[in-house]
Amino acid sequence: MQKNTVIPGLKENWKQFTLLVVVNALVGGMIGMERTIFPQFAAQEFGMSSKAAILSFIVAFGFTKAVANYFTGKLANRFGRKKLLITGWLFAIPVPIMLIHANSWNWVILANILLGFSQGLTWSSTVVMKIDLVGEKNRGLAMGLNEFAGYAAVGIVAYLTSHIAAGYGISPYPFYLGFFIAVAGFILSTFWVRDTRTFVRKESNAEQIATIQHVFRDTSFRHKTLSAVTQAGLVNNMNDGMIWGLLPIFLLSLNYTQSQMGIITAIYPMVWGIGQLFTGKMSDRYSKKAMLFWGMLIQGAAILIIPFVTDYTLLGILSALLGLGTALVYPTFLTTIAGVTSATQRAEVIGIFRLWRDLGYAIGAILSGITADFFGMDVAIMLVGILTISSSMVIQIRMERN
Repeated sequence: MQKNTVIPGLKENWKQFTLLVVVNALVGGMIGMERTIFPQFAAQEFGMSSKAAILSFIVAFGFTKAVANYFTGKLANRFGRKKLLITGWLFAIPVPIMLIHANSWNWVILANILLGFSQGLTWSSTVVMKIDLVGEKNRGLAMGLNEFAGYAAVGIVAYLTSHIAAGYGISPYPFYLGFFIAVAGFILSTFWVRDTRTFVRKESNAEQIATIQHVFRDTSFRHKTLSAVTQAGLVNNMNDGMIWGLLPIFLLSLNYTQSQMGIITAIYPMVWGIGQLFTGKMSDRYSKKAMLFWGMLIQGAAILIIPFVTDYTLLGILSALLGLGTALVYPTFLTTIAGVTSATQRAEVIGIFRLWRDLGYAIGAILSGITADFFGMDVAIMLVGILTISSSMVIQIRMERN
């Protein structure tokens, strides 16, 4: 094959694809650094007691990641995916250093603003680059592998940081791991990742999918399939924001140890990640609408049951069910979008979807934090569960068969 020949396909581009899977695992690891220990970090290091105040770091993260997603989509064709990926890692490197040396909660918020920008740029870039590389046939498999790597890494690093915190304290040692992850991601992206814009140009010359006239409006509200997927993405990350912030606090209220909390909270992203090895390929073959409906419904049911359970094993099972439901929808969101949008608009549409989806982090943290402060954690968790089940009904009613 000639050096400049562009042939889409997973087999044809397996080296670059594998490299991007590794890079996305490192991206997920940066989230895992905070996943289990942060509510306890807030309470021990800064004396934070209000649940809404503790969850403020998720609000900062969610808003900035959402904005970064949008601009990554807008700018991907203009500046190239690789440049945005490298920029994302530059935002990530200072984060663990700031957390180690933070002397006020404002520094923690600022660190999570940088982390949000980093995650939006890096994760969105790797998603779009993988879709560019593999072509139409294996998009679901590609997204499954991408999300598996990212969220399995979230679970692994979440467990590792909880284990480190249990043995050596909540700070600074868990954050050293984050620093090494960020540096490794930057080096791999700078020296070995190649841009994929040439794949987009080749695909756009051959495709017959019509372009969308009003991209933001149609993706968000008017296009039946895109808008149904977008609202489900928002609700999915809304419940993830609640789980991220409130589940460790809920487990603390049941007097579980740091190691036990680490296992329960890690099961969710681990099942989420591993499950996508299978659900990604399923979305290439089976009804995407059915997968999205059942995925959101399973998530909502698992969340609704959590406040009524105190048994360690049962909480682990619910965490696994939540991961399974999320695994059904996460790669399917992206393959559905890729299947109904033009290659020239794909990055922008995915950016808009991810804008709304990751605003769910902020909305979930605000909603669940305020509700928990005024009405208790049980009510906050149940409210998010009801909203998640309602989202599955929107998928069933509004989304066109796909």
